[in-house]
Amino acid sequence: MTARIRLYPSGKEVDCASGDTVLAALEKSGYALPNNCRAGACGECKVKVREGRFDQGMVLDMALSAEERAQGFGLMCMAKPLSEELVIEWGTADAQPRLFPPRENQLYVVADRVLRTPRIVELRLRPVGQPMRYWPGQYVMLGDARAGAPPRPYSIANAPRPDGEITVQVTRVDEGSTSRWVHEHLLPGARVKLAGPYGTFIGDPSVDTPVLCMAAGSGLAPILALAEAALRRGYKRPVTLLFSARTREDLYAAGLLEYWQAKHRNFTFKPTLTQEQGPGLHGRIPQLLPDLFKDLSGHSVFVAGTPGFVNDCVEAARRLGARQELTHTEGYFGQAPAMEPPRSRMVG
Repeated sequence: MTARIRLYPSGKEVDCASGDTVLAALEKSGYALPNNCRAGACGECKVKVREGRFDQGMVLDMALSAEERAQGFGLMCMAKPLSEELVIEWGTADAQPRLFPPRENQLYVVADRVLRTPRIVELRLRPVGQPMRYWPGQYVMLGDARAGAPPRPYSIANAPRPDGEITVQVTRVDEGSTSRWVHEHLLPGARVKLAGPYGTFIGDPSVDTPVLCMAAGSGLAPILALAEAALRRGYKRPVTLLFSARTREDLYAAGLLEYWQAKHRNFTFKPTLTQEQGPGLHGRIPQLLPDLFKDLSGHSVFVAGTPGFVNDCVEAARRLGARQELTHTEGYFGQAPAMEPPRSRMVG
């Protein structure tokens, strides 16, 4: 059964094929509904359903509370329509078509792999067929269910290139079957299938403001793509990148970032270590921010890392005047274990 998704208040309609989630249907039609995990964990795709019935699927309580469910809210990354029409409260100017439709089963070959830190491996993936079109800051789904590695989201760490090569950086998680598969089995020459692009960590290309980027761990990946794209197209406003690492051993991509700083007068790279002393900054970014900036009301702010890191940085930035409409976040989540489905998953 093909369902119809109607956006309120614009009245625009999107078809949703049988088995597709609401988020997938919107993306196939080019709409940019915010999302970061595609697993019912981050809450970014939460919208109110005004009319219709849907299967919510398995989601985390921290992303969708019982009270929110009772009020009609749902997470569209997991929601599948059960009625012929579903009316969702999303369709303002923020919902203008601007994304490249994602594609599944895109064949890539691992052209190279580099161990960036003891726990982060970088893969250079080259397309066998048509290159993927994407916005800097978006992510792909990588995995192999037959090998016991369910597809997981990984940010693209480079701006689009003519040959279509993309880079992903994967942190090893001991309890994460997919990250272990990447670290232990994906060697140069291996073939993988990607789905994407996904995500809305892209900002507004028309905005012309100073930019502040804050990243920790492999949250640096989408920040690298955004910064590379901005510098490549000659962005003239100041761009500052704050990168938090535990030790100097965890401070990867520093050579590239120092090169950008030497080449581009408007780019500033400031690393900080949280568990090791030495030259440079020390401590967590939220605590350092007031000494580095007095007013962020005119800045575009991008933050990527664990949810706790993202939340702390956003709060610190807002205390310095950062505006909500110019603040963009991506919080990556650990690979959660399988959960038992709730007794009732029918909503609406």
